[in-house]
Amino acid sequence: MELKLTQIGNSVGIVLPKDVLAKLNLTKGDSLWMTEKQDSEITLSPYNPDFAEQMQMARALMKERRNVLRELAK
Repeated sequence: MELKLTQIGNSVGIVLPKDVLAKLNLTKGDSLWMTEKQDSEITLSPYNPDFAEQMQMARALMKERRNVLRELAK
């Protein structure tokens, strides 16, 4: 899909079509994360990859220390 660059104030931006916004479950004001990969490949995602990694680590820790967390919750 070809996207055109457009002037937005002193910046340049892209306008995402409604169907793309719906597919990504995004609305005005939401954040979009850009991840650079090898060979100048860029991925746009509504999910923060750093946060997802941190949550995965937190879930593993909570599973490992389940009994300690139960005691603290009392």
